[in-house]
Formats: sequence, structure tokens, C-alpha cells
Amino acid sequence: MSASEQSADRASRDWAERRLHFIGIGGAGMSGLALVCRRLGATVTGSDRADSSYMERLRKAGLDPLVGHDAANLPRGDDVEVVRSTAIAADNPELKKAVDNGMRVLHRGQLLAELCEEKRLIAVAGTHGKTTTAAMLVWALRGIGADPAFFVGGEVPGLGDGFDAANAGWGEGEWAVAEADESDASFLELKPEIAVITNIEMDHHSHWESLAALHEAFAEFAGRAQAIARPEDVDLSPPLAVPGHHNVLNARAALAAMRLAGLDVEAGAGALAGFPGVRRRLELKGEREGTEIYDDYAHHPTEVRAALSALRELGPQRLIAVFQPHLYSRTKAFAEGFGAALALADEVVVLDVYPAREEPVGELAGVSGLLVARAAADRMGGKAVIWAPTLERAREAIEPRLGRGCVLATIGAGDVFTLAEELVGDGGPP
Repeated sequence: MSASEQSADRASRDWAERRLHFIGIGGAGMSGLALVCRRLGATVTGSDRADSSYMERLRKAGLDPLVGHDAANLPRGDDVEVVRSTAIAADNPELKKAVDNGMRVLHRGQLLAELCEEKRLIAVAGTHGKTTTAAMLVWALRGIGADPAFFVGGEVPGLGDGFDAANAGWGEGEWAVAEADESDASFLELKPEIAVITNIEMDHHSHWESLAALHEAFAEFAGRAQAIARPEDVDLSPPLAVPGHHNVLNARAALAAMRLAGLDVEAGAGALAGFPGVRRRLELKGEREGTEIYDDYAHHPTEVRAALSALRELGPQRLIAVFQPHLYSRTKAFAEGFGAALALADEVVVLDVYPAREEPVGELAGVSGLLVARAAADRMGGKAVIWAPTLERAREAIEPRLGRGCVLATIGAGDVFTLAEELVGDGGPP
């Protein structure tokens, strides 16, 4: 038995003794952790407030995630460990019961760190591009014959069993690739051998009080690693199937990590030619009346600008952007920046804010997507800007504007992607 096989066998024995209950199990990161823990032999249960594609993937893996949060969902036993994310509030009935009963409560970042300690870790951090960069790195490692464990914050077609999409897996190789999340400082739980830093920019205002504090956190993250990989460390440009200069930079960052790991960079670059992209990252959803329809998770002005610039490379006769701001705090901070970025489109439709965990009260009172619509109108020189607060009104505004040679992009981290899927019909590529 090889050293890596011995390590995997030891890990499986240790994890088989654990009972883990995930509150918010249907999240992109939480679902991946749950699947890997199940793969290693742990007993896994969990719940989430709503159903999703991630919940369906958990069911296919033999788990039975519950829809809705209730104290009765919590398994009985002194040995149950409860896993939560930052999005789970203290008044969540399952979390409250766990605390009252003295159960061990783990943040998802702590659990991720435990899993990654079983391997040699490459952690990918940065305000923008970390999901795609981490996915590219996993794809390239597989392409050269490595079999890494991976934890990515998005679904990647081709990484799952039977070439299904996946956001996490436990490979038999010596390396692990983990997306390192700065939004709640949980990336500071990780101890990477190699750290990738794509970029640093202010985004999560509810957690970081200043850009200086964010820089200090990234410096601490970098200080935990033996080596740091940056996009500029590699000048090799793969023939990528996904558009955009920002994706070239993402690929270079992934290849830089491979170089530091002593792996075949040129072979990795060749493998990236087949990289299909990450779902909700410039994802082609299909076509409607001659208009190609894309969806992108961009929720920061820099990301919106990158997405629209990439779509411009396709040479559309008209580029239509449908934008849904995410979080009142982010909308308040970046309304002008969003307007400037959206001006890269020929026509813009702006929805109201997707609130997620926030309420428009206190200093956020009066914040709405209309701030973004006005900022875009100020910069578009008379080109169409439509304020459509709801998905229904947005669809009514969009359908008459579709036509051959156009590209339409739904943009945002909320539920705006459902509009793209409705327009396409079956949600599949043409």
C-alpha cells in the first residue's frame, strides 16, 4: 500500500466514527463538505431552508437532506457534531438546540481545514476568480493524471462520477485544492502548502471594516503558506474554451500553483483547453429567438465589467445586460460602480436588490436597485436602461428586445438565473 493509500485508509477509519449534522447543507460549500465526509465514512445528516440542485445531488449520493429548519431535525446523541456556516443565524432552531444541549458546533471553515490536513493543500483565495481558478487547477491536475481532493464553490461539469457536475470530491492523490473564502475570514483556518492569490478588493462590507483590515487578513493567509502563486508568475496562455481575459489570468494562476508544486505546467495548460467552465460563470444557458443567453454570478463591479467585456469578445450585434444587485450593503457601496460597469452593454435591465440575509433598515433604509439603474442611465448616453423590480417585469421588458445576433446576460448572485432558464425553456444549450 502506497503512502497516499495508507493516508486515505487512516482518514476513512477516523471519519467513520463521526456523526455530522449540517445546518444549511444545500449551500455550494456545505454540500461539498457533506459529500466528502460521507465518502470518508461519516454519518451525515442535514437541512436547508429550500430545495436546490445541490440538495438533489445529495439525494443521489444516498443522503436525505431535510427541507426547512426545525429543532426536531437535530439527531439525538452526545456524539453529534453540528456544522454551520456564517449564513446561519444564532436564532436558527437547530443551532439553538445544539448550543443549549452542549453539542460541538463547527464552522464550515474549521471542518474544511480538518479535511485538508489529510493532504498537501493548495488553497485558492482572492476577491474575484477564486472559484474558476480552483476549478481550473483541479481540471489541470486531473489532466496530468493526478487525482486531487477538491472543494470548489460552484458546480463544474465533468468533475463528478460519470462525468456529472460536482463541487467537491475526495481523490486518491496527494494534493487537495480548496477555494479559500475571505468573506467571513474562514480562509484563516487553512494551512496551505501553496496559496494562490488572484486579487484583493473590498467586497464584503458587512464583515470587513476597511480595505486595510482585508489586506492584513490576506497577509496572514499568505504567511501560513510555504509558497505563493500569482497570475503574473506564468506567461503561458492556454487555448481556453471559456471567453475573457480574466479567465486567462485565472488559468495562469492555476498553472503557477502547478509550477510551485513541481508538476508539468505545459501538460496542465494543454488540459485546460477542454475546461468547460463553472456553472453560473459565463454559462451559456441556450438560445431564444436567435439571442444567445448567458448567466453569470458577478456581484461586484469588477466582476460585472469582466463578464460584459468577455461577452463583447463574441461580437454581438447587441449586448443586453439584466442585472440583479445582491445585498443592500453592497448596492449602497457600489451603486455608481455597477452603473459604470453596466454601461459596457447596449441595453440594461435592472432588478431590485436580492436581499439574502439583509433587511433595508437603519443605514440601509431606502437602498434599492433603482440606485444602480440611475447610475447606469447617467453613463449610457441615452441608451436604454429599464427599471424592472421583479423577475416578472424584467421578462416582460426583455422578450420584445430579443433577436438574431444578440447576446443577453443575466447577472447577479441571487435568483436572476431563473429568468435565463425560463427564457431558454429547457435550460439546456442549443
